Amino acid sequence: MPLQGYANPAQFQRLARIILPWSAGVTAVSLVVGAVLALLLSPPDYQQGETVRIMYLHVPAAWMGLFIYTSMAVAAAVGLVWKHPLADLYCRAVAPVGAVFTALCLITGSLWGKPMWGTWWVWDARLTSVLLLFFLYLGYIALVNAFDDPTRGERAGGILLLVGVVNVPIIKFSVDWWNTLHQPASVSRLGAPAVYHTMLVPLLVMTLAFMAYYLTIAIIRLRAELAGRRIQTLRLLMIGGDWVAPPPRPAPRVEISDHDPDAMAQRHGPAAWTATTTLNHPHSQAAAPVIPRS
Repeated sequence: MPLQGYANPAQFQRLARIILPWSAGVTAVSLVVGAVLALLLSPPDYQQGETVRIMYLHVPAAWMGLFIYTSMAVAAAVGLVWKHPLADLYCRAVAPVGAVFTALCLITGSLWGKPMWGTWWVWDARLTSVLLLFFLYLGYIALVNAFDDPTRGERAGGILLLVGVVNVPIIKFSVDWWNTLHQPASVSRLGAPAVYHTMLVPLLVMTLAFMAYYLTIAIIRLRAELAGRRIQTLRLLMIGGDWVAPPPRPAPRVEISDHDPDAMAQRHGPAAWTATTTLNHPHSQAAAPVIPRS
């Protein structure tokens, strides 16, 4: 099937029913395995000590915050240019999820920064740009809900997403462009990662858990958005007077007995039942017509 075929809401619903149980199962399994690896089996860092375990939440949350916003910007471009019916609804559905991941990144970063840097917050280039990303999420959520017409709100929100996407490379390369307190890339750098495998494996498993969780919640929320949009359309049709009621179902056919006076009188009139009764009664005085033989 071509890619644009999955923009059809009916096709999406069929695909979602297949993916949702698997994504929910992967979320549960990988979250449990990742938590065991991160909290019990991975060793403490020689410099950070036990504080390094915060990174198993902080890093995947940061990756997911960037990934979701980038996917929203792509969907906004698709919605503005090709008018795909699911593009804008996808942005509405996943914006709160991305905001939660970004908030988790900021909170865990502050919890890690207090013992490592001696402060909860610094106006570092990386931290400030991630905070701006969080405000972009909140701004989008507020903007799309500020209009009575959902189409106008989604168009304005899509423009905001496309303007704010310039912040994504700033977050990524801020540690290279400026002298910051935040450490440079350790996993996604060119060459081998600078993280030992006993710490890298729990980190990747937790990332898988976060991605599966995002996929599960995105499907659930997108299906809810589709249902809400359908209900809203029906209400507008009813209020505007354009509502066309479905044709009534045909009444079931009932066989009427000749000995039921009420039914016969209702269907053919009282005279029909009287005549039928007279002809069929065993003691009737009426004689059958005589047909002469030729």
